[in-house]
Amino acid sequence: MREYKIAAIPADGIGNEVISAGLEVLDALARADGGFKLTVENFDWGSDYYKKHGVMMPADGRETLKKFDAIYFGAVGAPDVPDHITLWGLRINICQPFDQYANVRPTRILPGIKSPLAGIKPADLDWVIVRENSEGEYSGHGGRSHRGLPQEVATEVSIFTRAGVTRIMRFAFRLAQSRPRKLLTVVTKSNAQRNGLVLWDEIAAEVAKEFPDVTWDKMLVDAMTVRMTLKPQTIDTVVATNLHADILSDLAAALAGSLGIAPTANLNPEGQFPSMFEPIHGSAYDIAGKGLANPIATFWTACMMLDHLGERAASERLMRAIERVTADPAMHTPDLGGKATTRMVTDAVLSILEAEKGRAAPSPAFAG
Repeated sequence: MREYKIAAIPADGIGNEVISAGLEVLDALARADGGFKLTVENFDWGSDYYKKHGVMMPADGRETLKKFDAIYFGAVGAPDVPDHITLWGLRINICQPFDQYANVRPTRILPGIKSPLAGIKPADLDWVIVRENSEGEYSGHGGRSHRGLPQEVATEVSIFTRAGVTRIMRFAFRLAQSRPRKLLTVVTKSNAQRNGLVLWDEIAAEVAKEFPDVTWDKMLVDAMTVRMTLKPQTIDTVVATNLHADILSDLAAALAGSLGIAPTANLNPEGQFPSMFEPIHGSAYDIAGKGLANPIATFWTACMMLDHLGERAASERLMRAIERVTADPAMHTPDLGGKATTRMVTDAVLSILEAEKGRAAPSPAFAG
């Protein structure tokens, strides 16, 4: 039997509720499949841990995580802890040292979910956004001086390296190549950012020569927001910098119906370190503990984790169940305009998985 070690870090807010639901579903899948087993260890790192210990995770936390095959992450952020402490103390404190440089965010309109875009058909919005996840605008370089004085200065230095840009471009071109349309849009802002993003553009053109079967174009990030809303059917695979893709992927999720359905994979493609899988909706403290969080993003994230582990059949089975549940308006949580609870959606998915033991239909979490 294939066995995988999973580190579960629910962290903050609704992360606890959705990760708990996701682990139920993953356990049901493993038991139904019979060919693999998930050994899960939970870690209480996050804002509550910070309030007790002064750090978001212990000093040896990453060393502890190295033995796992994947990390299943909830959400980070609390109203009474500064955001830069929570983010840099936990999520980025895992992503950067583990060189999870490829952040992959698939977006589609799932059955039964209505996009805010008038007249859009599900086939018009089926994207994968690739975010450079290790450098760029979130490199953490810069500083502050003359604090509190009128001449106080703060600098935030974006770092673009030839190695970093080249590897994310190759990853994005390969992903585009694996999808039916073989279409890639490279997002930039090189008209205003005349150093780092000019390098970004130049490397995109160089890497493109390695993939003659991929059609690619270049789009300024501000123009990309217009294209996403007015011409979504012209988009397939997208690659953008750390900051730009962070923003565009939230827009993409909103256009597909809700942040509550959007998954993410933080990949170390070479497998030197474990990759981390998380929903993108954040900690949502306004609904934490109320049982109203949408677990669909976390379930779809689980599909991506299963794909990464090589358990494609289980991933397809779970995605099939997700689509059947979202197709029923009675199973829509408040973020989708419904009244369903986290428990109701989870039970509905579990019920379908139980009924479909041994059956799977192709419906990949993401191509590639």
